[in-house]
Amino acid sequence: MTQRRPRLVVVGNGMAGARTVEEIIDRVGPDRYEITMFGAEPYGNYNRILLSNVLSGVEAEDGIFLNSLPWYEENGITLRAGVEVTRIDRFARAVHAVDGTTTPYDKLVIATGSVPFVPPIDGAHHPRRGFHQGVFTFRTLDDTRAMIRYARDHQRAVVIGGGLLGLEAARGLQQYGVSVALLHAAGHLMNAQLDATGGDILRRSVERLGIDVVTQARTERILGRDAVEGGRLADGRTFAADMVVIAAGIRPNTTLAQVSGLPVERGIVVDDHLRVLDEPDIYAVGECVQHRGQTYGLVAPLWDQAKVLAGQLTGTDPTAAYHGSRTATKLKVAGVDVAAMGVTAPERDDDEFVVFAEPRRGVYKSVVVRDDRLIGATLVGDVSKVGFLMQAFDRGSPLPEERVRLLFDLGGPPAEVSAAELDDDTQVCNCNGVSKGALVATVAGGVRTVSGVMDATRAGKGCGSCKSLVGQIVEWAAGGEVAEDPAANWYVPGVPMDKPTLMAEIRACGLRSVSAVFAALADGREDAKSKMGLVSLLRMMWGEEYVDERGARFINDRVHANIQRDGTFSVVPQMKGGCTTPAQLRRIADVAEKHQVPLVKLTGGQRIDLLGIRKEDLPKVWADLDMPSGYAYGKSFRTVKTCVGSDFCRFGLGDSTALGIAIEERFQGLEAPGKLKLAVTGCPRNCAEAYVKDLGVVAIEGGRWEIYVGGAAGAHVRKGDLLATVDTPDEVMAVTGRFLQYYRENANWLERTYAFVPRVGVDRLRELIVDDVDGLGAGLDERMATAVAGYRDPWRERDAPATPGQFRTALPLVPLPAVPVRAEGSWS
Repeated sequence: MTQRRPRLVVVGNGMAGARTVEEIIDRVGPDRYEITMFGAEPYGNYNRILLSNVLSGVEAEDGIFLNSLPWYEENGITLRAGVEVTRIDRFARAVHAVDGTTTPYDKLVIATGSVPFVPPIDGAHHPRRGFHQGVFTFRTLDDTRAMIRYARDHQRAVVIGGGLLGLEAARGLQQYGVSVALLHAAGHLMNAQLDATGGDILRRSVERLGIDVVTQARTERILGRDAVEGGRLADGRTFAADMVVIAAGIRPNTTLAQVSGLPVERGIVVDDHLRVLDEPDIYAVGECVQHRGQTYGLVAPLWDQAKVLAGQLTGTDPTAAYHGSRTATKLKVAGVDVAAMGVTAPERDDDEFVVFAEPRRGVYKSVVVRDDRLIGATLVGDVSKVGFLMQAFDRGSPLPEERVRLLFDLGGPPAEVSAAELDDDTQVCNCNGVSKGALVATVAGGVRTVSGVMDATRAGKGCGSCKSLVGQIVEWAAGGEVAEDPAANWYVPGVPMDKPTLMAEIRACGLRSVSAVFAALADGREDAKSKMGLVSLLRMMWGEEYVDERGARFINDRVHANIQRDGTFSVVPQMKGGCTTPAQLRRIADVAEKHQVPLVKLTGGQRIDLLGIRKEDLPKVWADLDMPSGYAYGKSFRTVKTCVGSDFCRFGLGDSTALGIAIEERFQGLEAPGKLKLAVTGCPRNCAEAYVKDLGVVAIEGGRWEIYVGGAAGAHVRKGDLLATVDTPDEVMAVTGRFLQYYRENANWLERTYAFVPRVGVDRLRELIVDDVDGLGAGLDERMATAVAGYRDPWRERDAPATPGQFRTALPLVPLPAVPVRAEGSWS
């Protein structure tokens, strides 16, 4: 007679429940228990943390699943997906489900996780259909899908809650063209993790992204009868909105435990073995648990608990006990790196508190030390020291005598040493619970690329903030023999092809839109990080035949202006060769006065920059200016800077102004892998700084011209290489056109000429472009001529917007911060 296997029932198919089952199978295989899992959602197990990536379009839905449905079948697990358990009969040792079934158990694990906290807000609920039309919570995959569908058809979104989830929701919603405002009841963002100074610096960084932030804002009522129209705050202020997302925190989901008579306080009360109090065969794990009075909402404690419980249930480690977790958070919140651990401020008179703040760069760092132990740290904007600080926080590592060394490289070990010195059980990826030991084991198992290790362990697949440390550990573990990552040669990360192959496939398949490329060459998986590069490439390849999908463009390219830190835009009209007229100057001045432009500034490219224009005012400003775009925002041809040349300068050897204007007229607005800044100077004195431009032209004796390429004077400084010396302006135009077209067709996405030219080599470029040894010249000339002929001033969209929401009004919650202007006569 075959002995019956003990029955293990797990209520909850989320991250904690599934991880516990994974740990059990890892220890004793799938045959030790007859396992049944209940999940309220009709899916396999997915990483809830990555829902923000799905919302923002960074990750496809199928990319966040940890265990697909076949995994359960392969391991003999009965998955009751979409079936909610309604009651536990502790005496009959069975669970009752909403579908009327009863499932007996020998061991029961409750992993019901948490539910969104919805503060009392009048009007948030509809008496018949749950939440009011346009009101959402952000907790499940279905929530995320609903938010995406709604955001696509609406204009103004308000997110209630300035914690991690609220910030991610706000950032994600921006991808759908809605204007987003964030309301937070506390005085500063992420007040549970950051102190006031750190929260305020984070706020500035978030506002630079175009998200309005209102603190001390407790929402009292949602307005609107049939659908959301806005809301009212407790202080009487109102806001307009047609979509509200409530992301105000979570609470342990204890409903099942409560109706079943189990001990519940803040969460389900468990002992150090994760056993429910006074219940010998019922356990609980994850966010629904209260252990020693503490509940947890982070991933690391869940992983710790799952290991302990698996050791108990399998008998492989009967002494395993959970003693609580020291929580540390390291995330990229709305695009801003944030790390926090322990306390945020000194609590005793003798606590040491070291603070560094650089608000303009969005950097804030602080540490709290007590009795030579690190008990708290906060990092915003710069988390380069987080590995060392986390180890000191977790392990109590000795601290440097000079505490300031905790915040800068003077203190912790350099990166290479840091990777070596981390303990094996140090958790590197908080999102997916991956330790240094797991990374090292994967390398030892034969995986030799950083991306391969990330795929195998899922490290770095969450917020991405640990990628740098993962790379350091892989390199260290591989003894410096890290294999080249094939993806390093891909043109964009979402399509596994280098640029020549990708272009050949696009031509062969006739792919004229970004979505068509994803469908044909990426198995239908859209990748947000690839869209801008593909738009540029397709526009370069197809010209007017390119099928425009505005959602694939970055905000600057959607509205043809450069977004600024306060969420407004800058407007830079074209001034060919840096020349203008009194009439244009008067018009610009009139526009600046009419629209109350807060700052008028000369750019480094000899243009006039009108800063502080609201998005909805852009068409009116362009119409009043009646000048073409100066392309100060895109990855494209921008400017040609010139000196006065031979007409006025005593030293001028060539008419640099006329040549600069001619170059700008011909190549204006040209798409490129990176921005292109050019200059023409009338003599080698180089007043137009031509030696440090992407392409610079210098007049020399004898009426000749030198052409330099690959220069830079921004974040990188490089003197350009001499490509050619020619006799006439016409030859300058021809060589310039060929170089630009060759760069457009062969440079990697975002590869500026200062990297492209050294990579290819100026000698080889000279052979291809000047000497035409491979016969490419005629083709380059022809394709450039076609591109030039297709030029259209994007500011003409002022008369016929490309989409209804292209210049949609921003939410008028608070006055937009003005661009700072120094008062006349003031020095500080």
